[in-house]
Amino acid sequence: MNALKLLKHDHRIVEALFKQFEKAGEKAYKEKKEIVRWIVKELSIHAAIEEELLYPVARARDEGLTKDVLEALEEHHVVKWTLKELEGMSAEDERFDAKVTVLMENIRHHVKEEEGELFPKLEKLMGKAELEALGAALEQAKKTAPTHPHPRSPDSPPGNLVAGVLAKILDAGRDAARAGGRRAVKAVSRATDRTQTRASPVKKHARRAATAR
Repeated sequence: MNALKLLKHDHRIVEALFKQFEKAGEKAYKEKKEIVRWIVKELSIHAAIEEELLYPVARARDEGLTKDVLEALEEHHVVKWTLKELEGMSAEDERFDAKVTVLMENIRHHVKEEEGELFPKLEKLMGKAELEALGAALEQAKKTAPTHPHPRSPDSPPGNLVAGVLAKILDAGRDAARAGGRRAVKAVSRATDRTQTRASPVKKHARRAATAR
């Protein structure tokens, strides 16, 4: 896939999640927390592949794009700190909605600049074959990209290449533990239900015996 089309597709996915959040009810805490979980994942992956491939390629093709790239990296930096904070917040926190709103404003601004300025410049600088090759590389990079924000990690080569792989390994462990925890909670819940069902006749018998005495 053409690299710019792939990245725009990512933008549309995130925008759809934003709109879902905006439509959620004020007290739809569980729904909003789940939407934010997906926003964190999508933006973490997207930021990582842009930093690993898109921005270095842009600077290599034209040094005149350095200013655009550096500004984009700073915007990513701010976003990643916000994502990190949101991961640790309850949806019932009084600042949760406000923080998501600011995040959405920052991302929408970032997307507008990328699609309105950086992407058109790259389209002129790079041929179809180059954009297709970059798109394939971005698609591959998604498979090893971190799924959680790591704002303290390097965001440009070569540091981010190593940091990105290590972050992905750590994130995979976190995701697996979270999934395992959910399965464990469900298993405990089912076991508790079965125990209560089996115990209920005993409780009834005890009550009858106590009444008889």
